[in-house]
Amino acid sequence: MTIAKERNQQLEKLRELVKGIDFCMLTSVDEDGSLHSRPMSTNGEIEDNGDVWFFTYASTHKVWEIERHHQVNLSFADPSKQRYVSMSGNAELVRDRQKMQQLWKPQLQAWFPKELEEPDIALIKVNITKAEYWDSPSSWVAHTVGLVKAMATGEKASMGENEQINLDLK
Repeated sequence: MTIAKERNQQLEKLRELVKGIDFCMLTSVDEDGSLHSRPMSTNGEIEDNGDVWFFTYASTHKVWEIERHHQVNLSFADPSKQRYVSMSGNAELVRDRQKMQQLWKPQLQAWFPKELEEPDIALIKVNITKAEYWDSPSSWVAHTVGLVKAMATGEKASMGENEQINLDLK
């Protein structure tokens, strides 16, 4: 299998896992070196090239952090489906009006009342370089029963699929 085909399959798996998860935690590095997380709306979309986009106000502290330290982490969780995804990548501020128009969704008006006419509106682009996911296809009840069974028998519980993905083309 070619590297490009494998990368496309990996990105498709990540897209499938985060589909329907409207919010993730975006973690950046603060000025004192500590990690700083906040919820961000993504609408569960990852582009074909591995980019994830967020609308923001350009004058926010998170943008200040990203401009000083480009590496960020995105954490997605859907406990009802036992799906968890962590993605690392490089972030940057983008002020491309055409891209904003392409990505705009009416529900974003809750954060940006003037829509694309907000004077400070911008995008954060995160290019994903690494990811790890945990996917247990069973329901919460089945998962709990499996844990109880493992404790009773002394066998290791099956926690589903766990994989690390390196998407960095370098």
